[in-house]
Parts: sequence; C-alpha cells; structure tokens
Amino acid sequence: MELAYIPSPSHGVLYLGPVPLRGYAFCIIIGVFVAVWLGNRRWVARGGLAGTVADISVWAVPFGLVGGRLYHVITDYELYFSEGRDWVDAFKVWEGGLGIWGAIALGAVGAWIGCRRRGIPLPAYADAIAPGIALAQAIGRWGNWFNQELYGKETDLPWALHITSSADGRVPGYYHPTFLYESLWCVGVALLVIWADRRFKLGHGRAFALYVAAYCVGRAWIEYMRVDDAHHILGLRLNDWTALVVFLLAVAYMVVSAKKRPGREAVVEPAAQASGDAAGDASADGEEKSGAQSSSSEAAEDSAGAKAGAGDAAGAKKAEDASGADGEAGSKDGTAAEADDKTEAKADDKDEAESAGKKS
Repeated sequence: MELAYIPSPSHGVLYLGPVPLRGYAFCIIIGVFVAVWLGNRRWVARGGLAGTVADISVWAVPFGLVGGRLYHVITDYELYFSEGRDWVDAFKVWEGGLGIWGAIALGAVGAWIGCRRRGIPLPAYADAIAPGIALAQAIGRWGNWFNQELYGKETDLPWALHITSSADGRVPGYYHPTFLYESLWCVGVALLVIWADRRFKLGHGRAFALYVAAYCVGRAWIEYMRVDDAHHILGLRLNDWTALVVFLLAVAYMVVSAKKRPGREAVVEPAAQASGDAAGDASADGEEKSGAQSSSSEAAEDSAGAKAGAGDAAGAKKAEDASGADGEAGSKDGTAAEADDKTEAKADDKDEAESAGKKS
C-alpha cells in the first residue's frame, strides 16, 4: 500500500513556443544567482566593494560549467564514446551531468583570473563565496529530480522517490531520494560555514576549506547509497575516493594555514581601501575648508566690530569736541553780555551825574 512518496515530474522540460525551458538549467541558474547574492553580501561585510563578486563570477561560472562537464564526460566516457553512443551528446549540458569536483577545480581557475585582474587575493574571495556555493549546490541538485536521475537504493520509506521513467536503463519504482539528501546536507554545510566564520573569524581560505571538507563527508555516505553506474576502485565508487582525497587535502590546508597565517585578512580589496581613504581625505578637506570659512567669518565679524568701535569712538570724540566748542562759545557770549551790561551802567551813571549838575 502506497502511503506517501515524493512524485517525480512527468516532464523535465516545458516549451514556450519553440523555446525549451528545462528544469535542470533553471536550477543551475537560480543557484548561481543565490551564490553571487550571498557572496556579495559577505564580501562587502569583509570590506570589499559591491559588485566585485559578480564581476569575478563572470570568469568563474563559465570555467566551472566547463570543468564540471569535463569531469563528468571523462569519468563516464562510455556514455558518449562507446558503441552505439553519439559523442555529440557530450555537449548537451542541459540533459544533466556536471561533476562538482571538476566545477570547483576549473571554476577556481576562472576566479583566480578574475581576482588577478582586480588585485584581490583568491583565498579571501573563496572565503566570501563558500556558503553561497553550498547553497547553489543545494538548489542545483533539484535539477536531478527534474531529470529523474542519481537516486539511491529501493526503499519503502514515506519520503521515497517515485521514479516513473524507463529511459536509459531506469527501472520504475521507489528509491532513496539522494538528490534531496545532498540538497539538505549542502544547506547544513552553508549554515556551518557561516557560523564558524563568525565564531572563529576564519580567513586566508579556511572558510572555503571548511566548506570543502564538510561537503566531502556528506558526499561520501550519499554516494555510497546511489545505484547509478559508476567506476569502482577496491570496492568503492570513484566519487567516494575523490571525496576522501579532497577531504584530507582540505583538512591539511586548514591546519597548515592556521599556523602560518592566523587570523583574517585586514584588507581584502585594495581598491575599497583606496576609495575609503579618498572619502576620508575629502571629508577632512571639507572640514578644513569649513573651519577656514568659519575663521574668515569670525575675522570679518571682528573687523566689523573694530570698525564699529572706532566709529563710535570717533563719533563720541566729535560730539565731545562739539560740546566743548558750544561751551566755549557760550562762555564767550556770556562775557560779551557782561561787558555790554557794564558799559550801559556807566552810561546811565554819567547821564545821572550830568542831570544833577544842571540842577545845582
């Protein structure tokens, strides 16, 4: 009795007129956008310029797609170059088949080119984008669901994946949804790297190395569950051996890097620091000009005050001089009046004396 299961899509592609819209391609594209968005936020928080992550991804993403396809074609060459196969199918990326190992390896070459053009250290850039890459993988794995591929062993668990296609040797039935397991694991890896980076201030590529090591652990047990054809070495699938080797290299890098270059980079993008210094200089120049203008204004006010004071003093002096002149003029007028009075008095006495002489 079928109680519950994860259904597979009936079609992995829809057509908008003559244009095919493939679920696998959409998952890859959405994953890239998420990785660039999160990487940009982390890069700016580390002191870099906005847009730098997107500029470098123009180099990293195409290199990564080519590397991922090359790894898949090389490790599964019989799917394209054996009898009855068409080698042209090796270029049909939209049909699935991208090896994460080749994508990271060649994508790192593209990122290195982009970083050199911007004068940026590759380890710092790798640390910024590490969680975003893990989330991109988590989203990209749903492309395998659209293509009904890379599932695990048969199971009757409630979350079993119902495979309905019989193409390319598939047997319809209910299987472990290894695409879902890996998707959830990658989300956990992204959260782990973000937490560890905040807690321990990882730098010089150690956050990226932690992402690689953590992903390899999950990939090893998920790969063990898969039932699709693969090359085996000493009883283990090739991808299991790859995961083991890459895990050891990532851990070794973390240990050696922590001893040789502890801590985190002080400067991740010289252009951002130069831009900040220029802004600081401009601000300081503005403050100096403002101070100079303020000093000039104060000097002008002092000069105007001095002129006003001098004017007041000159006015007071003029008023004082005028008052003194008026006083002197008043004094002269008073003296003249007194002289006139005395002359008139003498004249009156003279008249009176002559009048008295006539009478006698």
